[in-house]
Amino acid sequence: MYLRCLNTLSAGGLRTVSSGSLAKRFHLNSAQIRKDLAYFGEFGVRGVGYDVHALRDHLTKILGLDRKHNVGIIGSGRLGTALAHYYGFDGANFEIGALFDSDPNKIGKTIGDVKVFDIKDFSSIAKRDNIEVAVIAVPAADAQNVLDLVVDAGIRAVMNFAPVPLKVIDDVKLKTVDLTTSLESLAYYLASDANGKNPKPNSTRHRKRI
Repeated sequence: MYLRCLNTLSAGGLRTVSSGSLAKRFHLNSAQIRKDLAYFGEFGVRGVGYDVHALRDHLTKILGLDRKHNVGIIGSGRLGTALAHYYGFDGANFEIGALFDSDPNKIGKTIGDVKVFDIKDFSSIAKRDNIEVAVIAVPAADAQNVLDLVVDAGIRAVMNFAPVPLKVIDDVKLKTVDLTTSLESLAYYLASDANGKNPKPNSTRHRKRI
């Protein structure tokens, strides 16, 4: 999040920024910014702030984004296709190297600039193309088998879009993005609000007596 903020400031030509200005502009907490950055070293100058370009370069290296990471997407359905076309990956130094599917009608085709391979060949293609990150975009029923296949191929970073909890060994980093659960949490908030369980701060229940 900090890196994205700094990229925005850099694009706008700003050379230095204080933690207070950074917090105010991007709705963050200045004390938390200083604490988070101090965990990795001393980057700012008291009374001056942070050098935007220098701090951006430091965070880029800390996050491992100073080099390209090849990504393989398993599942070339609507979600997999949308992810293959997502423009934001290039800016973050991620490149979609290959798509994988089990459907014979999709194997061999090209989506954008990305070729669809047989999932049975995942291990050999991953090694050949140096794929480091796998994205799972398959139905829930197939997700665990796909994850096992990916891990067996030596992949240690996986993003899962299947709406199901998955089991993985300790040395593999698994991040699940469940859009339905996120929407359901918003629906709960709306339902609670409608039932009066989350009254507005300016409602009569919260007004101070004068």
